Amino acid sequence: MTKSSDFNIMIVGQKGRLSYEAVLFAASLREMSPNFKGRLIVAEPQPGPKWSFDPTMNADVRAALVDLGAEILPFESRHFGEAYPYGNKIEGLSVLPEGEPFMFFDTDTLILDDLAKLDIDFDRPSASMRREGTWPQEELYWDGYTAIWKSLYDRFELDFDSSLDLSQPDEYWRRYLYFNAGWFFYKDPAVFRERFLKWALDVRDNRPDELVVQSLDPWLDQVVLPLVIHSLGGGRPGPELDGLDGDVTCHYRMFPLLYARESDQVIDVLGRVTSPNKVKKVLKSHEPIKRMVYQGRGEKVRALFDQNDLPHREQQIRNKIKANGFWMR
Repeated sequence: MTKSSDFNIMIVGQKGRLSYEAVLFAASLREMSPNFKGRLIVAEPQPGPKWSFDPTMNADVRAALVDLGAEILPFESRHFGEAYPYGNKIEGLSVLPEGEPFMFFDTDTLILDDLAKLDIDFDRPSASMRREGTWPQEELYWDGYTAIWKSLYDRFELDFDSSLDLSQPDEYWRRYLYFNAGWFFYKDPAVFRERFLKWALDVRDNRPDELVVQSLDPWLDQVVLPLVIHSLGGGRPGPELDGLDGDVTCHYRMFPLLYARESDQVIDVLGRVTSPNKVKKVLKSHEPIKRMVYQGRGEKVRALFDQNDLPHREQQIRNKIKANGFWMR
């Protein structure tokens, strides 16, 4: 059984928003998880025919990442690129060393505490359960949750029934294996990437009939991820991983949402890791961080909500922030 705190972390670094989020991630990892012994690898897509612009990060961001202990490794976008940037998390796995345990995080994640506290079984892959029922979407002429998900399991000769959470009602989205792709892990990135890429391309280019009325953009990665995890003997995370999307890491998504709904611990960590001058100098170049963190707009967003009694759906939170003129990304 592969259990270790000495694993590699991969995030994606790309020109624009993701590059500044990568600096913030690296700063929080260095500050809050001093016992992490693995490598922090920033996978960077390279210019090519799948991009209409140069997706590489600027010199100041690159220098900051290296100073924070990150390694920047290039990869080529052969299949996704600009048309589907979420595919970076699939193709970028190619930069990780084969046969070494890894954990992928979206760049819009803060490390809140020591990752060594987690008991991660890398032989049993899993992913984030911080999600809403975003896919599949109810349509006028749709086949229903069971038919849609079963068609995907049948496509790849997987046992559908064993993936179900039978404590949830039939035709309710929580019954079906569905993750947020904000973090996932396994013992071997090469095996994981090969299957993730092959199946994602197959679903994208040759979707089952049951999916004809369903959109796969931006959900392709989240549609295929549970299939890959189930096929490798994994599933829903157990209580030993509650710290992920809990008190050890936070997938904040966007800064207005962070201030609106996250815990005081997240706010405190954000302030702590953005205060050093070397970090501040780089992060202030990103307008949302400049306005929300350094100029106090985030506190105004936070004052709009009772964090102990938040709206049930994220869209309601977004709408209130936008109505008050504070939405930024």
